[in-house]
Amino acid sequence: MTNPVKTERNDGILLVTLDRPKANAIDLATSRIMGDVFAGFRDDPELRVAIITGAGEKFFCPGWDLKAAAGGDEVDASYGVGGFGGLQELRDLGKPVIAAVNGICCGGGLEWALSADIILAAEHASFALPEIRSGTVADAASIKMPKRIPYHIAMEMLLTGRWLDAEEAHRLGFVNHIHPAADLMDKAWEMARLLASGPPLVYAAIKEIVRDAEDSKFQDAMNRITQRKLRSVDELYASEDQLEGANAFTEGRDPVWKGR
Repeated sequence: MTNPVKTERNDGILLVTLDRPKANAIDLATSRIMGDVFAGFRDDPELRVAIITGAGEKFFCPGWDLKAAAGGDEVDASYGVGGFGGLQELRDLGKPVIAAVNGICCGGGLEWALSADIILAAEHASFALPEIRSGTVADAASIKMPKRIPYHIAMEMLLTGRWLDAEEAHRLGFVNHIHPAADLMDKAWEMARLLASGPPLVYAAIKEIVRDAEDSKFQDAMNRITQRKLRSVDELYASEDQLEGANAFTEGRDPVWKGR
C-alpha cells in the first residue's frame, strides 16, 4: 500500500498532497498519518508555511471515506493528532496554511480546507456539505460555516447539501482567490513564498490572537494581549525579530527574520 499523504519540502515550505485514489477520501488510518504530518510541520523550526491540496484534477477531498465506514471504521474513533484531517483541532499551530482546492471539496474535505488560513480555488472547484444525505452531521462545519458566510446560506448548505461553485464561494468570502486550474499550484507556491519571507513570530502571534479572541469581547481580548497573557505575543515582544524589524525600518533595508 502506497502512502496516501505525499509531502515535499522546499525553502521552508511544506507541500502536503492527499493522494487516495479514486477520490482522496479520508479514512481513519489516513487521518492519523495526516495528524503526524501536521504536528511535524508545527514542531519543525525549519518549516514556515504549508500548502495542502489533493492529487489529480477532479477531487480536492470529499471528506470521510464512507466505504471505510461501512467496512468498520468508527465515526467516533480517534482520528489522531489534530482531529479529522490532522488540522482542525491541532493545538498551537502558529504557522500559515494555504489550501489549494483543485476540484470537488465537500463534507470533511471542506472542513479540512476551512482549517487553512487562506483558500485558493481552481475555476472548476465546487463546495458542499452533503452529510445530510448520508444521515450524519458536518460537526466542524456546523461551527465554522455560519461564522464565515451569511447564516442563511450556511444553513441551506447544512440542511440541504446544496453545492456552491468557485465563483459563489469567492463572492461569499470563504475563498480568497480563484485561478485557472493550470495556474493553481503556481499561485499557491507564490503565496507560500511570500509568507515564508515574513516574520514567523508575528504569524504565530496573529494566529493566537485570532483564536483567543474568537468568542471574546473586544476589551477582554485586548486586555489579555496587553497583560502579556498570550504566550506567542509575549515571545514576540521579547524577541530578536522585534528589534530587527525596528532596526530594518530605521535603516531602510529589508529585515532578516530569524524566528527568535
